[in-house]
Formats: sequence, C-alpha cells, structure tokens
Amino acid sequence: MSTFYRQLADELRAAIANGTYPPGSRLPSESELAERHGASRGTVRQAFTVLAADGLISSRKGTRRLVLQPTLVQSFSQLHSFSQWAASIGETPGSRVVALVRREPTELEAARLELDPGARIYHLTRLRLLSGRPVMIERTAYVERIGVLVGGIAIDADNESITVRLEEFGVVFAHAEHTVSAIAAEAEDARLLGVRPHTPLLRELRRTTDPDNRPLEWSDDRYLGDAVAFTVHNSVQANTLIRSAAPLR
Repeated sequence: MSTFYRQLADELRAAIANGTYPPGSRLPSESELAERHGASRGTVRQAFTVLAADGLISSRKGTRRLVLQPTLVQSFSQLHSFSQWAASIGETPGSRVVALVRREPTELEAARLELDPGARIYHLTRLRLLSGRPVMIERTAYVERIGVLVGGIAIDADNESITVRLEEFGVVFAHAEHTVSAIAAEAEDARLLGVRPHTPLLRELRRTTDPDNRPLEWSDDRYLGDAVAFTVHNSVQANTLIRSAAPLR
C-alpha cells in the first residue's frame, strides 16, 4: 500500500492528459479522492505532491488543486535535434537564420572543439520557433568540415533540420554533453525572443561528437524559461545526470 499514491498519481496524470481535467480546471478535493479510492488523505496528498513536482498541478494546499498549462518537456535520454523533438510533441518546428559566418574561434570554442592552432569555424545564430512562437536562440560553432556543409548550398538552415540533413551527408551525431543553467537575457536575446532584458532564460551548453568522439559542434542555446523544461531519466544502474555548480561567466 506504500506505493498506492504513485498509482493514484498515474491515474490522475492520465485523466489530465486525456482532457478529463483540462488546464484551468480543478481536481477533486483530498476528501473526495480519498473516499473514491478508499485511501487516506495522506496518500492523496502524496499523489498531489508527485503531480505538483511534475508541474501538472498547483502546489497550494488547503484548496482544490488547479491543473496547470503543461510545459513542453525535452528529454536528454535520447539525442534528438530541436526539429525532431518539436515534431515528436506535435509542434511545428521553425527557424530563422540571424547570422552565419566563417571566423576564428574564441578561446572557449577552440578548447571545446579541440581545434588546432589556425583552424577556423563556422558560427551559426538561429532563432528557433515552435508553431510560429520564438522559444530559443541557437548559437552553434561547427568545426570547419561540418560548417562547410552548413554554410554551403547543401542545407537550407531556415527551413530544414541541420542535424537530419547532415546525417544524409554521412555525419553522425553520436554523443552529447549537456550543461543546463539559468541566465539573464542579454540585449540580443531579448530582442530576438521578444522579452525584456534580464528575463530569466534556460541556458543549455552542448558539445556533440561523432562515433569516434571527434567534436562536431559546440552550442550555446537559450530557451524561454516558461516555454520549455528539461528532464533527465536515471536509475541506480545508469545515472546520466551530473550536478555541478554553474560555470562562472
């Protein structure tokens, strides 16, 4: 019986997903659910705690819980491009190229991409959209052999998934390291995303390598905090989540 609260949470989660309790509605009270399921109010409260932690309902106690508008969640358990992830949740991915230049790398880019002295990179800045809404700014440095494809006529970066198109050219994105932290929107971030400067954003630093562990890209992506959340699935057998202090800027 100690895990019955999880079963109850799963039932309520399913009812929220199928529209029985749509966003803006309220769940039955603790006493109603306790009577309906033959459980204690403490068990119901535990189920509510699980749902609140998942961002599905309000955490306010002493009242019927409000069903919240769902946040779009991107998982790190599989390596998907933004376009692939957007399509998988029923959204229409979109993008607008802000800038694409071939230049010398910064010191950080050279280190993360393990570049030789004198090497050049291609740097792409794109605004990413979900069903027409700006939600993320992508700033990606590509090693030159990949950037040549991105910057050439081979890929339409405004309308195509770069990852999918590169895979068609034999480029395999095999491994990725993600670091997620919070950052205040800088002037360009605010202008592109249509928010006020210093608005809190989610920042994902991503380093992607091929099957031989050779670096392909290093990206600084910034998401609207109220549009996207990230989730990591782990277990005692395979723990892919590493907690670390936010890097100094």
